[in-house]
Amino acid sequence: MAVDVNSEDGVLIRQLIPLATLPHIQFTELCAAITVEKTLDGLLFKKGDVDSRLVYLLNGEVSLQAQGLVVETITSSSVAAKFALAHQIPRKIDAVAKGWVRFLKLEAQFAHIQFDTVYPEDNDYMVIEEPEDDPDDWMTALLRSPIFQRLPPANLQKILMGLETVNFRPGEIIVEQGGVGDYYYLIKSGHCLLTRKPSPSAKEIKLAQLGKGDTFGEDALLSDVPRNVTVTAMTDVILFRLNKAQFVSLIKEPSLKFASYNEVQELLSRGAILLDVRSQDEYDIWHLDGSINAPFFTLRMQVKTLSREKPVIVVCANGKDSEAAAFLLLRNKIKAVILRGGMENIAPELKITHQAQILRAMPEAALFKIDDGVETLVELADIAHSDNNSDIIDHASDNAADYDNKLLLETENKSLKQANAELNHQYAKLRADKENSEKQILLMQQQILKLTQMVNSLKELRD
Repeated sequence: MAVDVNSEDGVLIRQLIPLATLPHIQFTELCAAITVEKTLDGLLFKKGDVDSRLVYLLNGEVSLQAQGLVVETITSSSVAAKFALAHQIPRKIDAVAKGWVRFLKLEAQFAHIQFDTVYPEDNDYMVIEEPEDDPDDWMTALLRSPIFQRLPPANLQKILMGLETVNFRPGEIIVEQGGVGDYYYLIKSGHCLLTRKPSPSAKEIKLAQLGKGDTFGEDALLSDVPRNVTVTAMTDVILFRLNKAQFVSLIKEPSLKFASYNEVQELLSRGAILLDVRSQDEYDIWHLDGSINAPFFTLRMQVKTLSREKPVIVVCANGKDSEAAAFLLLRNKIKAVILRGGMENIAPELKITHQAQILRAMPEAALFKIDDGVETLVELADIAHSDNNSDIIDHASDNAADYDNKLLLETENKSLKQANAELNHQYAKLRADKENSEKQILLMQQQILKLTQMVNSLKELRD
């Protein structure tokens, strides 16, 4: 029997992952083709089954067992029930109902829907009217976020399972400007205030108010720089947080896309927008032709003015600020691509050529002769008729060569710094993997201990 999308079952099914991200039309078609099943103390599937359909628990409790040993018990109210039960094919485990159980079997193709397109502003996503005290409505909002819609279901499951809960009272500082970036935060309930000080002695500026379903903290994790804002609890706040290593591997790496300088030129020829997020001073010294400047710290206020119809290529000094900017754009449904390595990664000879073009484009070159504290402008026309013009030209050539060498040295130095940063990132990732492996070993040791105790008990009964 088909499921009414507005029924209680329809609301339950809408919250399953990845069905929460389906456009309304596709979800309606899906509900028309599925049937909710139920069983009493029966098998939902057994080890060795090759039926590729995904099994979701809607109501009740299911025991996952291996040779009679209970590995895990899943209730319909748990986060684990948002995902398909033990979905590896062939099945590696038995799923046994404990009492009455209602469940759904779904063709696996629905779990592999990709969202690679830019999202038009329409009403394709169904709005679920949920009560204010629904404990899972934060999750529904999260799964509808463009960032999370692009993640594989396996990543979503690891994220939700890895979230740590933290609480804050009104007035408490959650993250402080200048602090180290260590966590990515998701607001389960309550409200927070986002503020920033342009300088230590300046007055604090209120940037935004965040509420249930909002996220923050990614800028420092992406840019490897200190926190650039302060976030303070305005009410009692319950937050979920994800550590940096998990954020990088589960969210950052599958979300962000990079392009080389040549690939950027191809994208620009097809109408892409080139957005430089460096400071105004850096932009004025040198920028790519056709780019527009929006310093990163102002991007939150300007993001709504950008077109969602064209992809945006983000440029910064070394690529780090671009990652944070691209993440912000993706969160606002704008397709973003990052110039790999930023301006520092562009060939030195291209930089020198560009600087030379800037110098040639200057209407008048100004040289200053200091006499009694008064600077007097000497124009090129005067230099051209000077008796010492050859010495001046030679001196200018020497300065140009020194400048070119300096640019090359700066480029090499920044490349070394970038390589060092990459090594630090790899080290952090390996360390996190090591910690996860140690946890898995500990769990296996506990399972072995349980099995040993069971075997000993069986021996005692037999004797």
